Amino acid sequence: MENKHRIVVIGTGFAGIGMAIRLKQAGYDDFVVLERADDVGGTWRDNTYPGCRCDVPSHLYSFSFAPNPDWSSTFSPQPEIEQYLRDVTDRYGVRPHIRFGHTVEKAVWADGEWRITTDQGDFVAQFVLSGMGPLAEPSDPKLPGIENFEGEIFHSARWNHDLDLAGRKVAVVGTGASAIQFVPAIQPEVEELHLFQRTPPWVMPRPDRKISAAERAVFRRFPLAQKAIRTGIYWARESFVLGFAKLPAIMKQAQKVAKTHLDRQIRDPELRAKLTPDFTLGCKRILLSDEYYPALAQPNVDVVTDGIAEVTPTGIVDTEGVKHEVDTIIYGTGFKVTDLPVMDMLYGREGRSLREAWSEGMEAHLGTAVAGFPNFFLLIGPNTGLGHSSMVFMIESQIAYILDALKTIDSQGLREVEVRPEVQRQFVHEVRSSMKNTIWTRGGCTSWYLDAEGRNTTLWPTFTFRFRQLTRHFDADEYRTLAM
Repeated sequence: MENKHRIVVIGTGFAGIGMAIRLKQAGYDDFVVLERADDVGGTWRDNTYPGCRCDVPSHLYSFSFAPNPDWSSTFSPQPEIEQYLRDVTDRYGVRPHIRFGHTVEKAVWADGEWRITTDQGDFVAQFVLSGMGPLAEPSDPKLPGIENFEGEIFHSARWNHDLDLAGRKVAVVGTGASAIQFVPAIQPEVEELHLFQRTPPWVMPRPDRKISAAERAVFRRFPLAQKAIRTGIYWARESFVLGFAKLPAIMKQAQKVAKTHLDRQIRDPELRAKLTPDFTLGCKRILLSDEYYPALAQPNVDVVTDGIAEVTPTGIVDTEGVKHEVDTIIYGTGFKVTDLPVMDMLYGREGRSLREAWSEGMEAHLGTAVAGFPNFFLLIGPNTGLGHSSMVFMIESQIAYILDALKTIDSQGLREVEVRPEVQRQFVHEVRSSMKNTIWTRGGCTSWYLDAEGRNTTLWPTFTFRFRQLTRHFDADEYRTLAM
C-alpha cells in the first residue's frame, strides 16, 4: 500500500529535524520523515566512539531558534548533542511525523510525483527534501588481504562497544578528525597501538573548558546573554575565512601556533618529523586536541608512516616489509563525502540517476536544487560544507530557502519547480572561480574535500553570511515552473 504525503523528508540529523520543525511551524502538516535507524541524531547518533565531541563551539552548534543553556563544556561531547536533537524533536512535536526503521532504497520522479521505495513500504509525495548528510556512510579502505584477517575489524562510526580493548594489539588506520579523538581515549587501555598514518594532520590546541553552573543559570534566565556569546563566536569564526580564502599569508601565523603545539608536546625528533605536515595549515581539516600528541609519545604506540602492503590473518605488513602483529583493526578513515549513497537512490527526469547527473562532479544551485530533479531539494548539498564554522548555520539558511520556495509555489499556484540548467551552471562557475585561490585547493594536500578529479565540490568558498544572503529568497524566475 502506498502512503501519500505532500512532503517526504529523508533523515533525522540536524538537517532533517530542522527541516521538519520549520515545516511544522510554517503550517505544513502533511509530511513524513523517513529514518533508517530507531531514533533521531544522524551522525551524532551513529558516532559513539570514545572521546567523540564537536570541534565547533557548543553555543554555535545548535539551532538559532532552540539555544541550549545546559551545555557542559565549550565544545560539546557527542552524547549531549545527540540528546539535544532528541529534545528538540519532542519539544517541537515532530516525532509523530517520523517513520523509524524505514530505509530509503529508491526515489523516482514519474508522472509529476515522487515515488519513494523503502524496506517498509512505498510512499508518494509531491516534494522530496533530503537531509542525508555527507557524514552518513563510513568509507572503508580497500586493503589487500583484509578478508583473511582473523581478528576484529570495525569503523570508528560503527564502534564495537562489546569488544574490550584492554590488553589488545590494535591497528588504527587513518589520522583524521575521528582518530585524533579516539586514539587518546583507547591508548591507555591497549597493549599496543599501531597508528598507520598516510598524511599527518595539523593539530591546534583545543580551547575547551567546563561551563560553570553559574554560567548555565545566567543562560537559562537571560537567553540574550547566550545569544550574544553565540554572535561573538560566529563573527570570530567568520574571520577565519580571511586566512582560508582571502589572504592565505595569514595562515602562516596560525601554522606557527600549530608547530609550537607539536614541538612542545613531542620531544622525540624522529617522531616529531613523522608528525610534521608538509602542506599549508587549512588545506586539510584543522584538528583540535591537547591529548593526541601526548598519546602518540607513549611507549605502547608506534606511528607507522609506511603504507600498507597487505593484511595477513594475524597482522598488517607495511610497504617496507615489516609485519605488525595485531588482533584488532579500527578504521578512522572518514566517510563517503564525494560518493554519496543518495547518488544511486535518486532518479529524476527520464529515469536519469543523480550519479549520472553528477558524472562530472557534484553540483547544485545554492547547494540545494539540482537540474533535472523537479520538486527536490537537498540539504547539506554540494559546496555547502565548511572548514571554519557551524554547519547548522548553513542548514538553517537552506531550510529558509526551501520554506520560501514552498510558500512561493503555493502563492503562485505551481505544481512543479525545477532549477534551470543555465542558472545552476552559472552558480557552479562562480563557486569554482571563488575556490581557485583558496587554501583548500592550493594548500598542497589531497583531502576529503576534493573529488577524484581534484575538484573541491564540498566546501563553501567564502563567508557564510554571503550564503545566507543568497538563500534568503526563492526566485521562481530561476526555475522552470508548471502551474496546477
